[in-house]
Amino acid sequence: MVENFQLQMNEYLPLRDVVFQTLRQAILRGELKPGERLMEIHLAKKLGVSRTPVREAIRKLELEGLVLMIPRKGAVVAEITISDLEDVLEVRMALEELAVKHACKRITEEQLEQMRELSVKFQETLEGDDVGACAQADMKFHEAIYEATGNGRLVQILNNLREQMYRYRMEYLKDRQTHQLLVREHEEILKALTERDVEKALAATGCHIERQKEHIINVLNAKE
Repeated sequence: MVENFQLQMNEYLPLRDVVFQTLRQAILRGELKPGERLMEIHLAKKLGVSRTPVREAIRKLELEGLVLMIPRKGAVVAEITISDLEDVLEVRMALEELAVKHACKRITEEQLEQMRELSVKFQETLEGDDVGACAQADMKFHEAIYEATGNGRLVQILNNLREQMYRYRMEYLKDRQTHQLLVREHEEILKALTERDVEKALAATGCHIERQKEHIINVLNAKE
């Protein structure tokens, strides 16, 4: 088991949430690797907590698809698979298309300005080496589209799906050759929303997601 991660203390969160966030980030950063067993006793000792918050964190990670429970083996870090990627992106594509349709009709000038600012912030993060910060900035851009729909239920579902997308987003952003393409794709989506052009927004969103899918599949195939 990798030993180079520590409890990420946050005085505003319950201990179980702190443990969850710590383990989640360790998985997303690759400190806990696909296929690695998550032993409650070992993790509790490592993090200096009891087994209860570790057990609760593992259950939440299982719900996110980051952990699998295997008979006679226990909890293991889930592999990144092409099948899971295709399932998640199929759902994401349908929901994001619905989101941009509503956003084109309902987005305000204030929300458009916020998206422009988020687009600039995303570009700024690409200049650094923090892939996690890039992923967060990318998510913020898409979340602004979701909020512009005015549909709270849709926002909730997309935000839940966002967690399942995070590892795939990280894999995509690790390749610097994708960065400028991502910037252009964000600009295309933003331009279509500004023009209230539903067809352009759908096309730009579809290309954006499909390119990510193709790239990550190539990465996963190369690892086999």
